[in-house]
Amino acid sequence: MLKGLNPILSPELLATLRAMGHGDEIALVDGNYPGQEHARRLVRLDGHGLIPVLDAILSVLPIDDFVADAIFRATVKQDKDALDPVHQEIVACCGRHEPNRHVVPLLGADFYPRVRAAHTIVQTSEPRLYGNVILRKGVIYP
Repeated sequence: MLKGLNPILSPELLATLRAMGHGDEIALVDGNYPGQEHARRLVRLDGHGLIPVLDAILSVLPIDDFVADAIFRATVKQDKDALDPVHQEIVACCGRHEPNRHVVPLLGADFYPRVRAAHTIVQTSEPRLYGNVILRKGVIYP
């Protein structure tokens, strides 16, 4: 345990977040996602839902401001406009940490290849379907 750090941020996850470079992406996925199959690197956070993990990561990870879009979420099938409760919570959580950024919905054909290309996948125990989000790491300015 460390002062000021959310205890969800395990040693493995902290090392991963620190090792990522500007522009690298990290995918946070639900418990149904085939993380082992799709991950270049996999960090398991069993027992934790998506939103607490997202909140913990956003407490330390800078989001890329060199690009127009840096936060992405999965969609419900082919409906970009559908907002399941998990998506509403993703948008709210991201808004608390990054109020000037919006969460971009990506259809499966665009979302899943991006997850496979991510620096790391964080597998949560989120039970809700389509509870997946991608974050693009930014920089800490001097």
